[in-house]
Amino acid sequence: MATQVLTPEQIASASQMLDGASPQTILRWSVETFYPRLTMATAFGAEGCCILHMLAELQPGVRVFNLETGYQFAETLELRERIKDRYGIEVEYVRAEMNVSEYEAEHGGPLYRIRPDQCCFDRKVLPLRRAVVGYDAWISAIRRDQTSHRAVAGVVQWDAKFSLVKVNPLLGWTKKDVWAFIVKHDIPYNPLHDHGYPSIGCWPCTVPVGEGEDDRSGRWVGTVKKECGLHVIEHQGGSGI
Repeated sequence: MATQVLTPEQIASASQMLDGASPQTILRWSVETFYPRLTMATAFGAEGCCILHMLAELQPGVRVFNLETGYQFAETLELRERIKDRYGIEVEYVRAEMNVSEYEAEHGGPLYRIRPDQCCFDRKVLPLRRAVVGYDAWISAIRRDQTSHRAVAGVVQWDAKFSLVKVNPLLGWTKKDVWAFIVKHDIPYNPLHDHGYPSIGCWPCTVPVGEGEDDRSGRWVGTVKKECGLHVIEHQGGSGI
């Protein structure tokens, strides 16, 4: 497989060119530029399901994986099977080196209760770092309007945390855009979205939100934490998020 290395100038130029383009246009550019060294991480959120629908039409051979922390909702795991049935895309599970029982035994109990950042790092960041080795770019389903960290992302950017290009096709979409697309194409989605869970992570750290509350207010309730670390800026100056 040939390696597609883009210079910082080429990345900035591509991001500028694609800013405001449709997600399908952005994904098509990504496939033409990076496939087969292109991968996607999905937590099976509504946004990720939209991208999976688009990839099924553009290039279903793109490798897609899920960071299976061992703490995901049963509904999330079941959605993986529905995606497979609908699109023929079998999302790969990427797991931490220790299973939940081993991990909690090592730390004397659930670490998410006392050190959630460490838990996310061990069970999401480190596995993702291993999962993208050998790839030139990865696709993310973040939206610019979700958090302050995501607000400064580019459509195409260098991801210093994982040492490859990151592509954000839905960056300019809103929640309304996402759900209009899901309804129009009858896309499978997590049923927890219908029960007060606009943003779904691991079950110990996710609760339903009240009407009018921020979509991510149900994540890590009682803390200032709103990100697992995958999409947090690591270096300024355009070097990554």
